[in-house]
Amino acid sequence: MLNQIISQTIAQELNVQPKQILAAIGLVDEGNTIPFIARYRKEVTDGLDDTQLRHFETRLLYLRELDERRQTILKSIADQGKLSAELQAKIDSCQSKTELEDLYLPYKPKRRTKGQIAIEAGLEPLADSLWQDPQQAPEQAAEQFINAEKGVADVKAALDGARYILMERFAEDAELLAKVRAYLQKNAVLAAKVIEGKESEGDKFQDYFAHQEHLAKVPSHRALAMLRGRNEGVLQLSLNADPDQDDSVRQSYCEEIIRQHLGVNFNQQAADSWRQQVISWTWRIKISLHLETELMAALREQAESEAIEVFARNLTALLMAAPAGAKNTMGLDPGLRTGVKVAVVDNTGKLLATETIYPHTGQIEKAMVSIYQLGKKYNVGLIAIGNGTASRETERFVAEVLAKSHDWQAQKVVVSEAGASVYSASELAAQEFPQLDVSLRGAVSIARRLQDPLAELVKIDPKAIGVGQYQHDVNQSQLARKLDAVVEDCVNAVGVDLNTASAPLLARVAGMSATLAQNIVNYRDENGRFDSREQLKKVSRLGPKAFEQCAGFMRISNGKNPLDASSVHPEAYPVVEKILQATAHTIQDLIGNSSAVSALNPAQFTDERFGLPTVRDILSELEKPGRDPRGEFKTATFMDGVEAITDLTVGMILEGTVTNVTNFGAFVDIGVHQDGLVHISSLSDKFVQDPHEVVKTGDVVKVKVMDVDIARKRIALSCRLDEQPQDKNSSSRGSEQHKSAVSSAANPKNHSRRHAPLGNNAFADALKNWKK
Repeated sequence: MLNQIISQTIAQELNVQPKQILAAIGLVDEGNTIPFIARYRKEVTDGLDDTQLRHFETRLLYLRELDERRQTILKSIADQGKLSAELQAKIDSCQSKTELEDLYLPYKPKRRTKGQIAIEAGLEPLADSLWQDPQQAPEQAAEQFINAEKGVADVKAALDGARYILMERFAEDAELLAKVRAYLQKNAVLAAKVIEGKESEGDKFQDYFAHQEHLAKVPSHRALAMLRGRNEGVLQLSLNADPDQDDSVRQSYCEEIIRQHLGVNFNQQAADSWRQQVISWTWRIKISLHLETELMAALREQAESEAIEVFARNLTALLMAAPAGAKNTMGLDPGLRTGVKVAVVDNTGKLLATETIYPHTGQIEKAMVSIYQLGKKYNVGLIAIGNGTASRETERFVAEVLAKSHDWQAQKVVVSEAGASVYSASELAAQEFPQLDVSLRGAVSIARRLQDPLAELVKIDPKAIGVGQYQHDVNQSQLARKLDAVVEDCVNAVGVDLNTASAPLLARVAGMSATLAQNIVNYRDENGRFDSREQLKKVSRLGPKAFEQCAGFMRISNGKNPLDASSVHPEAYPVVEKILQATAHTIQDLIGNSSAVSALNPAQFTDERFGLPTVRDILSELEKPGRDPRGEFKTATFMDGVEAITDLTVGMILEGTVTNVTNFGAFVDIGVHQDGLVHISSLSDKFVQDPHEVVKTGDVVKVKVMDVDIARKRIALSCRLDEQPQDKNSSSRGSEQHKSAVSSAANPKNHSRRHAPLGNNAFADALKNWKK
């Protein structure tokens, strides 16, 4: 019954049929993973894709938690003997946790309140009498309830107690709370102001020292910024329920909502003033504080949800970045005083050599020879340069080496080194390279992430990769769950090479665990490479269910069966056999033969188990076996002579790489050690609702420098190359410095080079000595 209700709710949200969701629930409850369901159970779910299934997964968890809470609440109220059929019907129909808690509020066990104390003192009849018969004079009606022994010392105490009783009763009215909440959600203003004396300490929050905006329109990044300011003791946040009301008006419109809900009319009766005070107390003492806390929490929850979604989309783009290819690669982890760490890996990522060079501290000739020797010896085709400190100096140094090395050439690429230090110090890195210095492990990671970003980045905690928005301020368990799902989806979309994949990469395959992944590596180490997917069944503790989930995502190149290199699941191999029999082809003839495959009719090969979706997928895979869904590898070319923020001038047009996309714009690395921001309004000539519609992490873009604030290390960029800066003198530097930077950018030869005194002769002599 519960699954039926849940399926109807989620189906409506996704605009699909309830039977599709019910089928997905059944598959999940049987232990199937989302990637497996999306890829290999399309007939069962009638084609639900991975995006729909991830939404389904999140909502299924929420609705099941909601039902657990519902049952707990029903039991609690029933145990109190207060569960009516009407109340149960209301609770059973709840679709949100907020609505459920509103209904439970009057029955929720709580500490003794002033209203409860007043009831115990016998003041409830007074409260009901004055509320229902306002013609009575409150003071006279209260005299008979004075009882010093019960704590009611005088008329005032009696009337106050009666107010508390009614105030608490009204403040627990679920329908009234819903009305006031709806008004506040639509009309309330979030106000932020600096706490006196915190101006200097909280300078980074100065944009919010005197800030107001409608609660309904606060974007997630500003909400999280203000909430962080409050948590750090810099900002004070509050809700203004009546932003358009004149200061001379003391009564909130929320009091009018309460009056109307309770059906109260004031006709100058004796108890009208007292009843008005009850309404005012209900709003000011109970409902306003309760709903402000709740709406602030809802604002945080919504902002966190959006921030997590932003992080997830950025991480997806980063993980799905095109690999540079299986070439021998040199990784350089730049440094000035501590030197540049060098690591060379082969085309499978196996470490071949390491070294530390010091090109920026006077040992340039020796450093050049070292790079040349390593590159030539190991036939290096790619050079990955980390984008941290001394990145541009190191890139320039490598360019000089390549320019003078006529018998060895390689492509140099600046890559993000975010998270490399985390990997270097991790237990995994220590197990992989126990004898290698921590600093050199970072160079290995930099090299490998150029070869295959996905394979290397899965070894790092996603939160350490640095493509989030206020990632440390959001719910960490929700963030981890979302990012784990992203990594899982990306790994399974690409597939993994069973014979070369690391344990962390294998662990992200559908149906795998860290233990099973390590068991696969152990089996591979003991028995050599896998020749077929069937061999997976020999791996310790890898049972039939795990095999079913993972096999289709495992790839074996040059194995016994060519299908093992494709995404065709072993369970569907009989379909391929049927195709081969019908066409009189061998698998070697058919696989990769586009003309032969495209001529086939998918409907001819369906049966009770495998329908059109699966057969179409099989034919598509036979046409282009093992196709990598990632795009073509591209890299930005940074402008020579522009290596620091002081080298920038307004109007420059540069090439850069998108490093992070937020709700308010995109950050772009232009090679000056400080990412610039392209505001959402400058991303396109057309209106942009969501920056992710225009750019994604890893995109190579051309941008125009609009403003440079050296003191605050802020760079404003625009993707609209014809956009004009509002103030041509907005860059915060003197005219002479400005002219010097323009000269350097216009003519790279004018840029002072750290190694200018070293000419071709020194390098040629060094090479000559080495060759001898």
